[in-house]
Amino acid sequence: METTEPTAPTMRVTDAISEYLTYRQPQKPSPHTLAAYRRDLHTLLDHIAHTERCRPDQLHIADLTPTLLRHAFAAFATDRAPTSVTRAWSTWNGFFGFLVAHNLTDGNPMPAVSRPRTKPHQPKPLIGEDTPEKLLTALANGCRRARDPWPERDFAVLALALLTGLRSTEMLDLTIDSLGGRPGERRIRVHGKGDTTRSLPIEPPLEALIDTYLATRTTRFNHTPTSTDALLVDNRNQPLRRGGLQYLVRQCYKHAGIHDRVARGTLVHALRHTFATRLAEDGASVTEIMHLLGHAAITSSQTYIDTTAAAQRDAARSNRTYTALRDLTDTPPPTTG
Repeated sequence: METTEPTAPTMRVTDAISEYLTYRQPQKPSPHTLAAYRRDLHTLLDHIAHTERCRPDQLHIADLTPTLLRHAFAAFATDRAPTSVTRAWSTWNGFFGFLVAHNLTDGNPMPAVSRPRTKPHQPKPLIGEDTPEKLLTALANGCRRARDPWPERDFAVLALALLTGLRSTEMLDLTIDSLGGRPGERRIRVHGKGDTTRSLPIEPPLEALIDTYLATRTTRFNHTPTSTDALLVDNRNQPLRRGGLQYLVRQCYKHAGIHDRVARGTLVHALRHTFATRLAEDGASVTEIMHLLGHAAITSSQTYIDTTAAAQRDAARSNRTYTALRDLTDTPPPTTG
């Protein structure tokens, strides 16, 4: 007599979650991403079990009704930020997509569960047209006052961020070997999100800054770094860490006198946003921005195009009423080019 495997009415949710996480493994998500999936799935399952007054391992897929999920998400959202609720909703939506694809349930109930409306992501570059230049000029003059000053390192770190748009983690992962190419045609190999790599060109001025920093590093520690050593180091010649990078950038803002031109909640990311916004303002295409920033989706890069003032000004300028107003005020039209 033929036997059948457990299906939706009898398969436990905990077993289905294990299967789902196993299913995601070949996609090579980062350990942090996988941990977030597991946490969101089991935390919501705990809320569901509490509502049903049972243990999580007693719940079956058939028990996961839209009503029960709505109550669980309502409890989950009580003391959590909208972004956390949205992330959990997406995780459970993906989980149910897996169940439907493997015939473990007839449909996905998540559309019946509401989620917060997230505000569109808005870039937060350094405030002020001349702020990047003011920052670099101050760093070139050794503005940062420290117990053990290292102006060449500070200048190289901030210029690298402003001219490549690297994320904090990408900067910290760079090694000496990440720099390649002939003089004048150097490139930086970057290990980005999702285990992807990209190659970014650097121009001679930045190349010279990095070379100067590395020369002072060799003199300072009486040690020539090897190809596998971290590119960016602290004052003890140890690889620069996240906290150290944030402190360095914050101090540079402060001593350069631009701390009030940094949007709240941004430090290194303000430099990345400045890089991307300037690219958009200077005419870079959305595809070029996408590749340089290492975005997985073009929609993320499109944000920088949408927020630049140039396209909006061009549209406003085309208003025929401006033509009449210029004739009345004898104001010449602006030159373009």
